[in-house]
Amino acid sequence: MSQEITGAEILVRCLAEEGVEHVFGYPGGAVLYIYDEIFKQNKFQHILVRHEQAAIHAADAYSRCSNKIGVALVTSGPGVTNAVTGLATAYMDSIPMVVISGQVPSHAIGQDAFQECDTVGITRPCVKHNFLVKDVKDLAMTMKKAFYIATTGRPGPVLVDIPKDITIHKTAYEYPQELEMRSYKPVEKGHAGQIRKAVQLLLTAERPMIYTGGGVILSDASPELNKLVDRLGYPCTNTLMGLGAYRSTSEHFVGMPGMHGTYEANMAMQHCDVLIAIGARFDDRVIGNPKHFATNPRKIIHIDIDPSSISKRVKVDIPIVGNVKEVLNEILSQLDAAETKPNATAISAWWKQVNEWRKKECLKYPTSTEVIKPQSVVQKLWEVTKGDAFITSDVGQHQMWAAQYYGFDKPRRWINSGGLGTMGVGLPYAMGVQMAHPDATVACVTGEASIQMCIQELATCKQYHLTPKIILLNNRYLGMVRQWQQIDYDKRYSESYMDSLPDFDKLAESFGHVGMTITKPGDVESSLKEAFAMKDKLVFMNFITDRDENVWPMVKAGKGLTEMLLGSEDL
Repeated sequence: MSQEITGAEILVRCLAEEGVEHVFGYPGGAVLYIYDEIFKQNKFQHILVRHEQAAIHAADAYSRCSNKIGVALVTSGPGVTNAVTGLATAYMDSIPMVVISGQVPSHAIGQDAFQECDTVGITRPCVKHNFLVKDVKDLAMTMKKAFYIATTGRPGPVLVDIPKDITIHKTAYEYPQELEMRSYKPVEKGHAGQIRKAVQLLLTAERPMIYTGGGVILSDASPELNKLVDRLGYPCTNTLMGLGAYRSTSEHFVGMPGMHGTYEANMAMQHCDVLIAIGARFDDRVIGNPKHFATNPRKIIHIDIDPSSISKRVKVDIPIVGNVKEVLNEILSQLDAAETKPNATAISAWWKQVNEWRKKECLKYPTSTEVIKPQSVVQKLWEVTKGDAFITSDVGQHQMWAAQYYGFDKPRRWINSGGLGTMGVGLPYAMGVQMAHPDATVACVTGEASIQMCIQELATCKQYHLTPKIILLNNRYLGMVRQWQQIDYDKRYSESYMDSLPDFDKLAESFGHVGMTITKPGDVESSLKEAFAMKDKLVFMNFITDRDENVWPMVKAGKGLTEMLLGSEDL
């Protein structure tokens, strides 16, 4: 008979069995037996963050930028409630993660014990699944299920809540090698007949459009997508979550669609006759008003691993449920075998129209020799890093400028909160990326409001020698809030002005890092080069930018894709 070991030992062994290399966490009373076992092992490294929210964000980014699964560990009560924002962020963007939370001892559950909360109830709406372990004998199987559920089908965060007494109870340990779950069997392969119909429709299209989202990146289907677009020669757009899935430097790429997308992408989305949506969900920020979107007749093919996403917001003609990578491979095979070829004359005419829309140059902005334009900082960042950096961002105007002006040619290089729009993610995201890719160039594009939400993680960066470059586009406003207040609230700037900001140089230096403030447009490029040359330093770059600059183009809430504001002259 196997030797009996404690639940804490079992948990640590389970993580090692799953090949976990890093765990982001913060200790507390309910997880101290687990931390004691972490102290004794050498299979994985624990990263001590300064706030539980940052642990989840860092684990989230660790997963987004790699094929590894992010793991976080928090204590009970406030530990897990601090983690909820991170869980919701990952859930909205379908990011595979396993989060382990401590719980009060089993006998104290429901007794309003110190640092007790209903973790399962609180997190149920913002995780793919969660477990409360009631018997140490179930712990190993529960962990196996957690990793399996998180990484298969439509991915997402899974939480395992472990009462403190379970971590000290003993049982024989054996990690399951196989797993059978009757109630959970995600579909991988798409329906052959539906794929055949989709191929026929694609080949007979006269105004085709390829619309792709984060599902392409999550399923590692970027190579297949690039082959498909190059073979067909059709226009392609990547959503905010899909940037890098198809290379931005290709002539077939028409930019990002949606609220702050390009004119040509939105017009092509609206006026195409066949639209193939690949790993995208027709989000409200992508298609605007669904009724307006439906006014133009088109045939829609929708490929998604999650059947509940299909025809959820937009009625589709050919639904294909399956893993994007598997389905695209089958489409490519059928294209190889097809006798029909795309209508070259029609496609040429369609491209002529798309290129007419391109002439709007919707991302052009007025330059200045007096004040730093935020767009120019991102463009110079792309030049200095040769377009090959991992870019994390917070949420706001700076996020949109990074998406618009930093061209991504590779997947998993653009790390941002799309669905939930969580301020504060940028710095912990950069930490997670650098733990997964220690030798990579990592830059965090942020705003002066967002960065302050998790700025304590500068201490974590110092402790673990993490050296991302922080690109702060400082306009002394809650920029996106101010933009909306200017456009929709008659310039009543209610609480959007940052009236008291820290000296970011000194703040960075107090944590042991390098601080720089840049005020002149002529110093942008040289300052970036100087910062990135300091490979062993975290450099906090405070760019004082044009405080009145807005993100254009813009589709206002409730409007359609063709009702775009291209600049202040449209107000």
